Amino acid sequence: MFRKRKPKNRRLTRDYVLEVKLSASQRRQNRLRRLTLFLVTSLSLLLTLFIAWHSLELLLRRFVFESPTFAIRTLRLETDGVLSAEQLRTWAGVKVGNNLLALDLGRVERDLKLVPAIESVVVERVLPGTLTLRVTEREPIAQVLFPSLRAGGQYPGGVYTLDANGYFMFPVEASQRAVPLAQTNDHLPVITGLPARDIRPGKQTEVLQVHAALALVKAFERSPMAGLADLKQIDAATPGLLVVRTGQGNELTFGLMDFDAQLRRWRLVH
Repeated sequence: MFRKRKPKNRRLTRDYVLEVKLSASQRRQNRLRRLTLFLVTSLSLLLTLFIAWHSLELLLRRFVFESPTFAIRTLRLETDGVLSAEQLRTWAGVKVGNNLLALDLGRVERDLKLVPAIESVVVERVLPGTLTLRVTEREPIAQVLFPSLRAGGQYPGGVYTLDANGYFMFPVEASQRAVPLAQTNDHLPVITGLPARDIRPGKQTEVLQVHAALALVKAFERSPMAGLADLKQIDAATPGLLVVRTGQGNELTFGLMDFDAQLRRWRLVH
């Protein structure tokens, strides 16, 4: 009544499973082989690049950055002010014999601009051996007296100068000058009444009264009063006003606007 089932071919089944297992093992081996080949190729490429870069660096150092062909033979230092060429060279950190191509021109420019007395710098490299530094100095037109605290509670007076744009500077010392020592800053008017926290060498003043006092100094230099009176002191402590004292003992009060007109009125009554 019931049909008898035929037995399966177990050998055929075992052979098929074995074939599947062998195929999976082969795929794993192939993946491992490809991965190994990729790693070996990558390492070889990196090693080749490292050797090539190191060899190029050695060649550049020997034939370029350490070559006497590109040594500085001519060092030109130009300025429009009173600073000596030797002082500029010291601040720039360069000297004859340095390699011109190895020199960091940006570093030279930054070092010079850190000096408060220097407004701008142009650094020019001319192969094979010429370096030119062109410096524009800040011209002082006024000065401030700032007491600095020392041990023992003493306050010796410190002098700082200002240019027309309100940048504070250290006075140029005699050893830093290329001009005779007789040309000092003693003739500059003294600005008083500004807060001590505003006096920062190399930084620009943020006080409106001080900017107005500097504008008054510039206006005075081109006015009819120049040569007839000397500005000795400008007190900027009172908001909206500037109190001026002259070398002749006069005291005048100026508003903060239209200095040319005020100076003309002064000339009329002088």
